[in-house]
Amino acid sequence: MSTITKSPGISGALLKLARPKQWAKNLLVFTAIIFAGKISDTPLLINTIIAFIGMCLISSATYVANDIADANRDREHPTKCDRPIASGLISPPLAILYTAILLISGMALLFYTGPWCLAIGGIYIFIQILYNVKLKHVAIIDVFMIAAGFVLRAALGAQAVHVPISGWMFIVTGVLALTLGFAKRRNEFILMGENRASSRESLNEYSKSTLDMLVMLFAGMSCMAYLLYTMDSNTAKSNPGIILTTPMVLYGVARYIQRVFKDDEGGEPADILFRDPHILIAVLLFVIVAILTVTTSAHVPIIESN
Repeated sequence: MSTITKSPGISGALLKLARPKQWAKNLLVFTAIIFAGKISDTPLLINTIIAFIGMCLISSATYVANDIADANRDREHPTKCDRPIASGLISPPLAILYTAILLISGMALLFYTGPWCLAIGGIYIFIQILYNVKLKHVAIIDVFMIAAGFVLRAALGAQAVHVPISGWMFIVTGVLALTLGFAKRRNEFILMGENRASSRESLNEYSKSTLDMLVMLFAGMSCMAYLLYTMDSNTAKSNPGIILTTPMVLYGVARYIQRVFKDDEGGEPADILFRDPHILIAVLLFVIVAILTVTTSAHVPIIESN
């Protein structure tokens, strides 16, 4: 008996093109309101949610634009060939219109949350243009550009609640993003084998051993930076209980590294988040403990000097 494969309709293809799984990255927007202890402030929470939705729309627009530009390369990739534009489900003209709608809608929402949020959205778009036009083909810089996008997400959340982003959060977000970025390049390097240049030119400038070292370097730095943040930042000094979140961070990073090196994963961090119950539970516990310690000003006498 033959099997009939049903292709998704236009609406399903457009949703897939927006990559909703990648919206998990935009949860960084909520970092500021959590660590500022303002999660119970309804107006600020609404502002943060609007900023989150706006960033989801803008980031989806950049993904669509990237797929338009990379359609020919994606057709040579073992998994990216199924993307709606590369597979022919969505025509380039429709994709361009879709990009414009997503971009205008997202920027309108950021304009509503405030001028600085709009400015951050504009900087994010500018960085994505630089990345897609040139810098994604330059080794090392390509991953640093990805990390900049993560930092801007955290900065957007800070502006949405009218608090400055601390240097600590800037460093923690940046080095964690570099860990994810180099793990992604490592996965691509292994997956594409000798045909890696047909998918991404910068992969020819890497080696597996170099990528291994870079992943481990920034994974260690991310853990150390967060540990120092929980002990020496202004947030930690006013909310000493924040140190209780460190076990979840350390476990989550360790589990991620296990998946990257044991199973050669890391191509899509969002996929690992939703598929790996260990990492998902660690993230949920982290959020719960962070909210509780910041909103209740919990203390840990056994590790406090005063």
